[in-house]
Amino acid sequence: MFIENSDTSETFSKHDLHYMSKLLKNVATDLIEVAFPMCRSSAIPATPEILHLYRSCLNCVKMLYMLDMRKEFCPAGFWTAKKIHISQDLSRKNYLSKSIVSFHGVVNDRDDDEHLPPLSTIEQRSLAILEELPFLIAFNTRVLLLRDLCRYSLGENDYQRMHHELLNDSTIVIRRTHLYEDAFDKISTKSESDLKHKVRIQFINNVGLEEAGIDGGGIFKEFINEVLKTAFDPNRGFFLMTADNTLYPNPNVHLIVENFTDHFHFIGRLVGKAIFENILVDLPLAEFFLAKLLVDRASAHYLKSLDPVLYRNLLYLRDYSGDVSDLGLDFTTVNNDLGETRIMELKPNGRNIPVTNENRLEYIQRLADLKLNTQLKRQCAAFRDGLNSVVPLMWLRLFNHNELQVIIGGDTQEIDLSDLRAHTVYGGEFSVDHPTILLFWKILHKFTDIQRKQLLKFVTSCSRPPLLGFKELNPQFCIQSSGTENRMPTASTCLNLLKIPIIREEETLRTKLLAAIEQQAGFELS
Repeated sequence: MFIENSDTSETFSKHDLHYMSKLLKNVATDLIEVAFPMCRSSAIPATPEILHLYRSCLNCVKMLYMLDMRKEFCPAGFWTAKKIHISQDLSRKNYLSKSIVSFHGVVNDRDDDEHLPPLSTIEQRSLAILEELPFLIAFNTRVLLLRDLCRYSLGENDYQRMHHELLNDSTIVIRRTHLYEDAFDKISTKSESDLKHKVRIQFINNVGLEEAGIDGGGIFKEFINEVLKTAFDPNRGFFLMTADNTLYPNPNVHLIVENFTDHFHFIGRLVGKAIFENILVDLPLAEFFLAKLLVDRASAHYLKSLDPVLYRNLLYLRDYSGDVSDLGLDFTTVNNDLGETRIMELKPNGRNIPVTNENRLEYIQRLADLKLNTQLKRQCAAFRDGLNSVVPLMWLRLFNHNELQVIIGGDTQEIDLSDLRAHTVYGGEFSVDHPTILLFWKILHKFTDIQRKQLLKFVTSCSRPPLLGFKELNPQFCIQSSGTENRMPTASTCLNLLKIPIIREEETLRTKLLAAIEQQAGFELS
C-alpha cells in the first residue's frame, strides 16, 4: 500500500515524525539494554506484554527510519548521533551465524559453532542492535565490520587464511574476444567456497596470445569490472534501463535465454565476489532492485524507481475524487513481450471486474506487485541466491538499499585530490617535490572530475575511490618515472602503478595524460 497520503490532515507533520523518531529510538536502545542485562538478578521476566512492547517499539523505529529515507524529516546524522559501542570481536566469533534471544541473556549457536567462545552481554547487545537496528551504527563502522566478516570467513588468523589460499589458488584463462562466455563457462560451475578464495586471471588478447603480467589482483579487478559491464549491458538482454538510467532485470528474459536463472545466479555470484574482495564496480542499480536483494518483495512505493509515469498515474487514481468506474478500468494490464501485446489478468476473471472507488486500492496494489515482484521473481531469486553464496545476505542487511549501492559501486561524489595526494608514493627518479610530480598534481587540479575518474580507472581499473578513502588502496597509488618525454604514460593495474615520462612542460604532460586515459582499450600490461 502507498504510505504517502495526499490528505495532510490524515498524516503526521514532519516535526511530529522527527519527535516520535527521537523518542522511540531512545526507548528502543534502552529496551535492548533491559533485554540483555549485565546481571541475571536484574533480568525482567519475558512476559508476553514485555515481548510485545519490545517487538512493537523496534518495528516502529524501523518503519520511521524507512519513511525518513523517503520523506527526510530527520536532520542528517540523526540516526547515528548516539554513539553506540560495537564489539569488533563479533566477526571473530562468527557473528550472524547466531540467533539472539531477547530477554534471556543467551545466544543459541549453530551445532558447528560449539567451539566458539560465548558472547558477553555487551556483545549480545551489539548483536541485537546490528540485527534489529543496524542503521543506528555509523556507516563506516558497518563497512569495517563487513570487511572483517569476509576476512575471518576464510580463517581465524593470517596463517589459516594463507594456508587456504595456497590450497585453493587457481588461474582461469579468459579470451578477451569471449569475455562473458568464458567467464560463465569457467566460473559458474566452480564451487561456492572456491569463489571466496583467490582467483587469478590469464587474459588471451585479440590475436590469441597470452598477455604479459602476473595477476596480483589488479587484472582480476579489471576482469570482474569488464565481465559485469558486459553482463549488465541492456543489449545482452539480461537487464534493462529505467528512465533515470538505472539497471534492473528484464521481465521478458525468458523469451531470450532458456536457462536465464543460471545466468542470473552467475552474475549474482560475481557481484558477491566483488563485494567480498572490496572491488568497486560501476553498476547503477535501480532502487527497487537493490531493495529486492535485501528483502523478497518490494512494496508499492518502489514503483516510482521502476516506472515513474505509471507511479504518478496510480497516485492520480488513488486520489481521484470522482467515480472511478467512469475511467473504464478493469483488473487487467497490457504486457509487451518483445513487441507482442498480451493482456494479463491481475486476479482471476479480472477482465470482468471493473475498478471502482471501493476496490481501487486493491487494483493499485496488485498492479504494483505484478511489476515489482511477480514478473521479476525468478530473476531476482537466482541473483540473490548467487550473491548469498559468496556474501551472506545476513551480512548485507547491515545496510539499507542506498548504502548497498555504495558498497557495490562506491560513492558518486567527486574525487578528493588532497586525500589521493596524501596517500600517493613515488618510485624511480620521482619524489614528492620533483618538477614533473608538481606538474602532475597541478594538471589534476585542472582536470574535470570525469577526467580524474578516467585516470583513476587507468591506474587502478576502477573509476571510483575506495569507500573509506585512498588509505585503503592496496598497493598504494604509485607514480614512477618511465624515462624521457618521448614515451607515453602507462599503467600496471596489479600494482596501482602509473608510469609517466620526465616532462618539464605542463601542456606536453597534460596532452599525454589525456591521450592515455581517453584511448585506453583495456589494461594489458606492458
